[in-house]
This record gives sequence, C-alpha cells and structure tokens, in this order.
Amino acid sequence: MPYISNTPEERRAMLEKIGVTDFDQLITAIPPQMRLEGLLDMDEPLSELEITRRIQKQTCGDVCTQAVNSFLGAGVYDHFIPAAVDAIISRPEFHTAYTPYQAEVSQGTLQFIYEYQTMICELTGMEIANASMYDAASAIAEAILMAVRKNRLTKAILPATLHPEYLRVIRIYTEGLGIELLTAPAKDGLIDLDALEAMMDDTVGSVVLQTPNFWGNIEDGEAIGRLVRKNEKALYIVCASPISLAILKAPAAYGADIVVGEGQALGNNMNVGGPLFGFFATKLEMARQMPGRIVGGTLDKEGRRAYALTLQAREQHIRRAKATSNICSNQSLCTLAACVYMSLMGREGMVEVATQSAQKAHYLAREIASIKGFSLAYPDAPFFNEFVINTPIPAAEIISRLLPQGIYAGVDMARWGNDHQLMLAVTEKKSKADLDALVKALQEVRDV
Repeated sequence: MPYISNTPEERRAMLEKIGVTDFDQLITAIPPQMRLEGLLDMDEPLSELEITRRIQKQTCGDVCTQAVNSFLGAGVYDHFIPAAVDAIISRPEFHTAYTPYQAEVSQGTLQFIYEYQTMICELTGMEIANASMYDAASAIAEAILMAVRKNRLTKAILPATLHPEYLRVIRIYTEGLGIELLTAPAKDGLIDLDALEAMMDDTVGSVVLQTPNFWGNIEDGEAIGRLVRKNEKALYIVCASPISLAILKAPAAYGADIVVGEGQALGNNMNVGGPLFGFFATKLEMARQMPGRIVGGTLDKEGRRAYALTLQAREQHIRRAKATSNICSNQSLCTLAACVYMSLMGREGMVEVATQSAQKAHYLAREIASIKGFSLAYPDAPFFNEFVINTPIPAAEIISRLLPQGIYAGVDMARWGNDHQLMLAVTEKKSKADLDALVKALQEVRDV
C-alpha cells in the first residue's frame, strides 16, 4: 500500500464535502464512553523512506521457514507449492481482479470459482460448496449459525479437541445470539464418546468435529456420526484437513451434513499466518441456507457455457433480516491458488502429498519416542501428519536451543497449558536428512 498522507486542508475539504464541520461531528453516533480520550502513544511522524527502512529491519529479524528446518503447524502448514501456481495467479487478469459482480466481464473469474467449488465437493464428498469463507474458524461458526437456521435448535456441542483459536472465534460469532455452546470432553487425545453420547438429546442442534483434531489425532468420524444421528434434527459439522482427505474417508461417507476446513495447505504459503481461506460444503437441500457466495454454471441464449453468481442470500442482495450471513465476499486469490494447485497435482499428486506427509510424520514420531525422556503425548491415538510429544525440559527451551542450528522444532504447547509438550508437523517437503537432523538435535538437548 502506498504511503499517502492527508494535509489539514485536505481533511477540512473532505469534512466539508460530507457536510460536517469537524471530525467529532462525524462520529456523534458513537457514545462518548466508547471513544478514545487523548492521543495515542505513537512515535513522531516519519517519511516514507524512514518507515520503509524500519519495516525492512523488523522483517529481516523474522525466522523464515524456507531458511530453517521448520516443524511448525497448528493450523498453517508448509507444503510444496509448484512454481506454476504463483506464475498463474500473478497474471494481471487474476491478481488485480476484484469481485465478479459484472458477470459479462468476469467469466474467467467465475469459471475458476466454479471449478474450485467442484473440487471441494470431490474432496469432501458433499453436493455443493460455496466460493470460500475467510478461514476455518469463521467457516465453523457460520456452519453453527446455518444449523440454527435449519432446525431452530440453539444448542451446539464443540469438542475439547477443537483448535482453541477456532473456539475463540466461534464464541465471538455466537455471542448475543442465544446459542448455547457445550464442550464434549477429551479422553486420550480424542473425543470421549461416552461423554458425548450422554450429552446428546433432542435439544442439540449441531455437533462439531475436527479431524485430524488440534493435536493432530484422527477422530472416529463414523462412531461420532452414529451418536449425532440419535437426534434426527441435529446437524453433523465436520472440520477436515483438505490434504488428509486425499487418503482418508470423505466426511460425506460417515454422515456429515456440513463440511468445512482450512484450505491454506492447498497451494498457499504460510505467510506469517495469513491470509487464509475456509472451504464450506454441504448437501444440496441446504444450498439456500449456505453463507457466502456461490457460482453456478448455465447456458447463455446462444447455448454457450456461462457462469453467474447464484443463490445470493447475502446482505448485499437481500434484506438484512433474511440474509444468511454478513460475509459478502470470498478469499478469491487464495482459492484461485488452491484451484491451480489441485489442478496441477491431480488425484495421484494429492494422494502422494498426503501419503508422504503421513509416513514421514510417523517415522519422526517413532524416532523421537525412542529418545530417553521424550514420549508421544497420545501413543494410542492415530494421527495424520502432526503429533504432540512430551519433553523432559520446557519446550520453549528446546526451541531456543535448536534455532541457532537452523531448526524450528515445532509449536510450544505452553500457550495452551502444558510447557513440557511440543507439537510437530511434517509435510512431504521433509527429507529423511531433515527428520534425522531434528532427532539428533533432540538427543543432544537431552544429553546436555
């Protein structure tokens, strides 16, 4: 974004054009107690050159996952992205495009969104998908709201194995709407099925499952689906890893009503944690309840294939009381990258990525568990490409010791209550040498 300043004269001209005399008059609708009193504690103004130098100095201090042997995960993953992905999405007709309101000049944009929706349906086994959400967290929250619209039941069960940051977003989303959020406890790294069964009754409107869950463990989707079906009105919401779906059973196969997830792993870089995109798919019968935008295919008057935004029950196109969501856009460039990535990888490539990620993760887990003082936090739970280990010393200390060696050992679980646990993610990018280097470094940490 360019550095553009406004002079006092320019600000006065804008206020005059708006029809007010000063800024305070512009914000009279905001209660006084909600306004900031006094000046912000900010540095003196800087020139564009000075600001650029400061930002560059700070960013150069970051640890780049491309420059170290990184095992970071916890929702954002470092998969290989073919060079063709960035080359294609950087074409000006894609990179500068806004949203496709004018279908007659947006057929290319509409087509790739349509193709993306189709690919998400193939991955999840569902019948219809939207053009994307902001991220997995907002997608789960929107799925809960959709369930309330569908069955008028305001009680939702969330698992203790759900990503804690997803839970924070869901609580904010549902605050003030009369939706009751219940927590199904965990047992040995998975949802406690007996506890979930005891919680199910005819007042439950939706049950959320994340698999692989926050700790990387693969939940028993079929068993949980059977419990959800005891209430015919309850909707089964599954948050799934798109890469894992290349080798694991599609959620539709075990009864999911709505399938959501974080799509970053599909052709998008880690980018310091964003931007991300959430995918959202459901059954055709609930298409009109689905949030966000949907692109449909049709024929024009000359019989040629054409694309258009359809089923637009959003605030921009319908009265607010009838809108399904206030999400009126989609993460278009991120989903374009996903569409290009999946097209390039193909079915066999996706299976290869998932298989290598899983096999290498299991190799690393076995090797680490053989080191004295280290152990798997959930030894009996199946996992995909991410797992948690118990450490003999605080995980933060391990991370700080290994960084000078060019190894980022994973995510410190102290943030979520256990300072002697480390979560590691493995993707197809890791070579055996990368994995063995971490194992050797952990052995040296133990011996110090």
